[in-house]
Amino acid sequence: MRMPIANRAVLTIGLGLSAAWLTWSGVVLAQDWITVTDPVGGPGESVGRYAAGCLVGGERLAPDGTGYQAVRVARNRHYGHPELVRFIEDLARQTNAAELGLLPVGDMSQPRGGPMIQAHASHQVGLDVDIFFRLDLPTLTVAERGEDLELPSYVEGVPQRIDARFGGRHFELLRLAASDSRVARIFVHPAIKQALCEQNWQDRSFLRTVRPWYGHEDHMHVRLHCPSGSADCVGQAPPAAGDGCGAEVASWLDRGPLPRRPPGVRREPELPPRCEALR
Repeated sequence: MRMPIANRAVLTIGLGLSAAWLTWSGVVLAQDWITVTDPVGGPGESVGRYAAGCLVGGERLAPDGTGYQAVRVARNRHYGHPELVRFIEDLARQTNAAELGLLPVGDMSQPRGGPMIQAHASHQVGLDVDIFFRLDLPTLTVAERGEDLELPSYVEGVPQRIDARFGGRHFELLRLAASDSRVARIFVHPAIKQALCEQNWQDRSFLRTVRPWYGHEDHMHVRLHCPSGSADCVGQAPPAAGDGCGAEVASWLDRGPLPRRPPGVRREPELPPRCEALR
Protein backbone atom coordinates (compact mmCIF):
# COMPACT_ATOMS: atom_id res chain seq x y z
CA MET A 1 0.00 0.00 0.00
CA ARG A 2 1.27 3.50 -0.88
CA MET A 3 0.43 6.94 0.52
CA PRO A 4 -2.13 9.09 -1.35
CA ILE A 5 -0.46 11.18 -4.06
CA ALA A 6 -0.97 14.49 -2.22
CA ASN A 7 0.60 13.16 0.95
CA ARG A 8 3.46 11.66 -1.01
CA ALA A 9 4.14 15.04 -2.62
CA VAL A 10 4.31 16.84 0.72
CA LEU A 11 6.58 14.18 2.22
CA THR A 12 8.77 14.14 -0.87
CA ILE A 13 9.28 17.91 -0.82
CA GLY A 14 10.02 18.05 2.92
CA LEU A 15 12.43 15.16 2.96
CA GLY A 16 13.96 16.12 -0.37
CA LEU A 17 15.00 19.53 0.98
CA SER A 18 16.72 17.92 3.95
CA ALA A 19 18.53 15.43 1.72
CA ALA A 20 19.96 17.71 -0.94
CA TRP A 21 23.25 15.83 -0.81
CA LEU A 22 21.71 12.83 -2.54
CA THR A 23 21.87 12.43 -6.31
CA TRP A 24 18.55 12.85 -8.07
CA SER A 25 18.50 9.14 -8.92
CA GLY A 26 19.19 8.34 -5.26
CA VAL A 27 16.33 10.56 -4.12
CA VAL A 28 13.92 8.92 -6.54
CA LEU A 29 15.03 5.48 -5.37
CA ALA A 30 14.53 6.36 -1.70
CA GLN A 31 11.17 8.02 -2.41
CA ASP A 32 9.93 4.75 -3.85
CA TRP A 33 10.63 3.07 -0.51
CA ILE A 34 9.40 5.74 1.90
CA THR A 35 5.97 5.90 0.25
CA VAL A 36 5.36 2.20 0.90
CA THR A 37 3.40 2.12 4.15
CA ASP A 38 3.02 -1.58 4.87
CA PRO A 39 5.27 -4.67 4.87
CA VAL A 40 5.15 -7.47 2.34
CA GLY A 41 3.79 -10.73 3.73
CA GLY A 42 5.57 -14.00 4.21
CA PRO A 43 8.15 -15.39 6.62
CA GLY A 44 10.73 -12.90 7.82
CA GLU A 45 13.68 -12.64 5.46
CA SER A 46 16.52 -10.14 5.16
CA VAL A 47 17.67 -9.74 1.55
CA GLY A 48 20.99 -8.23 0.47
CA ARG A 49 23.52 -6.18 2.41
CA TYR A 50 22.91 -3.96 5.44
CA ALA A 51 23.36 -0.87 3.21
CA ALA A 52 21.82 -2.27 0.02
CA GLY A 53 18.89 -4.57 0.54
CA CYS A 54 15.29 -5.01 1.59
CA LEU A 55 13.01 -6.82 4.02
CA VAL A 56 10.39 -9.51 3.42
CA GLY A 57 7.88 -10.33 6.15
CA GLY A 58 8.82 -7.33 8.26
CA GLU A 59 7.31 -7.07 11.73
CA ARG A 60 6.39 -3.78 13.38
CA LEU A 61 7.68 -3.12 16.88
CA ALA A 62 4.83 -2.06 19.16
CA PRO A 63 5.20 1.61 20.20
CA ASP A 64 5.25 0.58 23.87
CA GLY A 65 6.46 -2.54 25.64
CA THR A 66 8.05 -3.75 28.84
CA GLY A 67 11.18 -1.68 29.36
CA TYR A 68 11.05 0.40 26.18
CA GLN A 69 9.20 3.09 24.27
CA ALA A 70 9.60 3.75 20.55
CA VAL A 71 10.52 7.33 19.63
CA ARG A 72 9.87 9.30 16.42
CA VAL A 73 7.15 6.83 15.49
CA ALA A 74 5.75 9.04 12.72
CA ARG A 75 8.79 8.20 10.58
CA ASN A 76 7.34 4.71 10.06
CA ARG A 77 10.76 3.15 10.61
CA HIS A 78 9.98 0.69 13.39
CA TYR A 79 9.90 -2.43 11.25
CA GLY A 80 12.40 -5.24 11.39
CA HIS A 81 13.04 -8.89 10.81
CA PRO A 82 11.15 -10.78 13.54
CA GLU A 83 14.53 -11.67 15.06
CA LEU A 84 15.28 -7.96 15.57
CA VAL A 85 11.90 -7.34 17.21
CA ARG A 86 12.49 -10.28 19.57
CA PHE A 87 15.98 -8.99 20.37
CA ILE A 88 14.66 -5.54 21.31
CA GLU A 89 11.92 -7.03 23.48
CA ASP A 90 14.38 -9.40 25.19
CA LEU A 91 16.94 -6.65 25.83
CA ALA A 92 14.27 -4.33 27.21
CA ARG A 93 13.06 -7.00 29.63
CA GLN A 94 16.64 -7.45 30.84
CA THR A 95 17.24 -3.73 31.31
CA ASN A 96 13.86 -3.33 32.98
CA ALA A 97 14.72 -6.09 35.47
CA ALA A 98 18.04 -4.34 36.14
CA GLU A 99 16.20 -1.02 36.63
CA LEU A 100 18.29 0.77 34.01
CA GLY A 101 15.40 2.89 32.73
CA LEU A 102 13.10 2.85 29.71
CA LEU A 103 14.96 2.25 26.44
CA PRO A 104 14.16 4.90 23.80
CA VAL A 105 14.06 2.84 20.60
CA GLY A 106 14.75 4.84 17.45
CA ASP A 107 14.94 3.94 13.79
CA MET A 108 14.87 0.32 12.68
CA SER A 109 13.83 -0.16 9.03
CA GLN A 110 11.03 0.94 6.74
CA PRO A 111 8.12 -1.50 6.20
CA ARG A 112 9.95 -3.24 3.35
CA GLY A 113 13.41 -2.04 4.26
CA GLY A 114 15.32 -0.43 1.41
CA PRO A 115 17.15 2.91 1.21
CA MET A 116 16.05 5.87 3.32
CA ILE A 117 16.03 9.41 2.06
CA GLN A 118 17.83 10.77 5.13
CA ALA A 119 19.80 9.78 8.22
CA HIS A 120 21.00 6.27 7.35
CA ALA A 121 22.96 4.44 4.70
CA SER A 122 22.27 1.09 6.37
CA HIS A 123 19.08 0.00 8.23
CA GLN A 124 17.89 -1.56 4.95
CA VAL A 125 17.37 -5.25 5.76
CA GLY A 126 15.57 -5.14 9.11
CA LEU A 127 18.59 -6.02 11.26
CA ASP A 128 19.68 -2.58 12.53
CA VAL A 129 18.25 -0.52 15.39
CA ASP A 130 19.22 2.71 17.11
CA ILE A 131 18.73 2.74 20.89
CA PHE A 132 19.26 6.12 22.52
CA PHE A 133 21.26 6.59 25.69
CA ARG A 134 18.70 8.85 27.38
CA LEU A 135 17.57 6.43 30.09
CA ASP A 136 15.96 9.01 32.38
CA LEU A 137 12.80 9.52 30.34
CA PRO A 138 9.41 8.93 31.97
CA THR A 139 6.68 7.14 30.06
CA LEU A 140 5.60 9.58 27.34
CA THR A 141 2.74 9.71 24.87
CA VAL A 142 3.60 9.01 21.24
CA ALA A 143 3.16 12.72 20.50
CA GLU A 144 5.57 13.68 23.28
CA ARG A 145 8.30 11.46 21.86
CA GLY A 146 8.25 12.85 18.35
CA GLU A 147 10.91 14.79 16.46
CA ASP A 148 11.11 17.48 19.16
CA LEU A 149 12.12 15.03 21.90
CA GLU A 150 15.51 16.01 23.32
CA LEU A 151 18.02 13.20 22.81
CA PRO A 152 21.33 14.77 23.80
CA SER A 153 24.92 13.95 22.94
CA TYR A 154 26.95 12.34 25.71
CA VAL A 155 30.32 13.31 24.22
CA GLU A 156 32.07 16.62 24.78
CA GLY A 157 35.37 18.47 24.66
CA VAL A 158 38.66 18.29 22.80
CA PRO A 159 40.01 15.68 23.08
CA GLN A 160 36.58 14.14 23.01
CA ARG A 161 35.36 12.28 26.09
CA ILE A 162 32.08 11.19 27.65
CA ASP A 163 30.31 13.73 29.83
CA ALA A 164 29.32 13.25 33.47
CA ARG A 165 25.81 12.00 32.63
CA PHE A 166 27.13 8.83 30.98
CA GLY A 167 27.67 6.22 33.66
CA GLY A 168 27.02 2.78 35.06
CA ARG A 169 23.56 2.29 33.58
CA HIS A 170 24.85 3.02 30.08
CA PHE A 171 27.84 0.71 30.45
CA GLU A 172 25.58 -2.10 31.64
CA LEU A 173 23.17 -1.51 28.74
CA LEU A 174 26.06 -1.88 26.30
CA ARG A 175 27.33 -5.00 28.05
CA LEU A 176 23.93 -6.68 27.99
CA ALA A 177 23.36 -5.88 24.32
CA ALA A 178 26.85 -6.88 23.17
CA SER A 179 26.69 -10.16 25.10
CA ASP A 180 23.71 -11.37 23.04
CA SER A 181 24.80 -13.97 20.47
CA ARG A 182 22.43 -12.49 17.89
CA VAL A 183 24.44 -9.26 17.79
CA ALA A 184 27.13 -8.85 15.13
CA ARG A 185 28.24 -5.31 15.99
CA ILE A 186 27.31 -2.31 18.10
CA PHE A 187 28.48 1.08 16.84
CA VAL A 188 29.19 3.86 19.36
CA HIS A 189 31.23 7.05 19.37
CA PRO A 190 34.97 6.36 19.91
CA ALA A 191 34.90 8.26 23.22
CA ILE A 192 32.17 5.93 24.47
CA LYS A 193 34.13 2.88 23.36
CA GLN A 194 37.21 4.17 25.18
CA ALA A 195 35.24 4.76 28.38
CA LEU A 196 33.79 1.26 28.10
CA CYS A 197 37.32 -0.14 27.77
CA GLU A 198 38.39 1.67 30.95
CA GLN A 199 35.81 -0.10 33.13
CA ASN A 200 36.87 -3.00 35.34
CA TRP A 201 35.08 -5.87 33.57
CA GLN A 202 35.44 -9.41 34.83
CA ASP A 203 34.71 -10.75 31.33
CA ARG A 204 35.93 -8.45 28.55
CA SER A 205 34.97 -10.66 25.62
CA PHE A 206 31.89 -8.57 24.75
CA LEU A 207 34.08 -5.52 24.04
CA ARG A 208 35.07 -6.94 20.66
CA THR A 209 31.49 -6.48 19.46
CA VAL A 210 31.38 -2.76 20.35
CA ARG A 211 32.95 -0.81 17.49
CA PRO A 212 33.95 2.87 17.37
CA TRP A 213 32.23 4.97 14.74
CA TYR A 214 31.56 8.71 14.58
CA GLY A 215 28.03 10.07 14.68
CA HIS A 216 26.92 7.80 17.55
CA GLU A 217 27.34 10.13 20.50
CA ASP A 218 23.67 9.97 21.55
CA HIS A 219 22.79 6.35 20.75
CA MET A 220 24.09 2.89 20.09
CA HIS A 221 23.49 1.33 16.70
CA VAL A 222 22.91 -2.40 17.13
CA ARG A 223 23.32 -4.72 14.14
CA LEU A 224 22.31 -8.38 14.17
CA HIS A 225 23.86 -11.29 12.30
CA CYS A 226 21.99 -12.60 9.27
CA PRO A 227 19.29 -14.85 10.76
CA SER A 228 18.51 -18.40 9.74
CA GLY A 229 16.09 -18.61 6.84
CA SER A 230 17.59 -15.55 5.13
CA ALA A 231 19.67 -17.24 2.44
CA ASP A 232 20.07 -14.01 0.47
CA CYS A 233 21.30 -11.95 3.44
CA VAL A 234 24.93 -10.84 3.12
CA GLY A 235 26.67 -10.42 6.47
CA GLN A 236 29.98 -8.81 7.39
CA ALA A 237 33.30 -10.34 8.31
CA PRO A 238 33.69 -10.66 12.11
CA PRO A 239 35.35 -7.76 13.95
CA ALA A 240 39.12 -7.96 14.32
CA ALA A 241 40.34 -10.22 17.12
CA GLY A 242 40.85 -8.63 20.52
CA ASP A 243 38.82 -6.18 22.56
CA GLY A 244 39.42 -3.16 20.30
CA CYS A 245 40.82 -1.13 23.18
CA GLY A 246 44.19 0.56 23.58
CA ALA A 247 45.84 1.75 20.37
CA GLU A 248 42.89 0.78 18.19
CA VAL A 249 40.34 3.08 19.83
CA ALA A 250 42.99 5.74 20.51
CA SER A 251 43.63 5.97 16.78
CA TRP A 252 40.05 7.09 16.31
CA LEU A 253 40.26 9.76 18.98
CA ASP A 254 43.57 11.06 17.62
CA ARG A 255 41.76 12.09 14.44
CA GLY A 256 39.69 14.65 16.33
CA PRO A 257 36.05 15.46 15.55
CA LEU A 258 35.12 14.67 11.97
CA PRO A 259 33.31 17.37 9.97
CA ARG A 260 29.74 16.75 8.95
CA ARG A 261 29.24 15.25 5.50
CA PRO A 262 29.54 18.10 2.96
CA PRO A 263 26.99 18.52 0.17
CA GLY A 264 27.83 16.20 -2.69
CA VAL A 265 26.92 12.97 -4.40
CA ARG A 266 25.91 9.76 -2.69
CA ARG A 267 25.85 6.84 -5.05
CA GLU A 268 22.61 4.97 -5.45
CA PRO A 269 23.01 1.49 -3.94
CA GLU A 270 22.61 -1.42 -6.30
CA LEU A 271 19.84 -3.52 -4.82
CA PRO A 272 19.33 -7.26 -5.30
CA PRO A 273 16.80 -8.10 -8.05
CA ARG A 274 14.39 -9.48 -5.44
CA CYS A 275 14.19 -6.05 -3.84
CA GLU A 276 13.23 -4.24 -7.03
CA ALA A 277 9.90 -6.08 -7.04
CA LEU A 278 9.01 -4.85 -3.54
CA ARG A 279 8.97 -1.08 -4.10
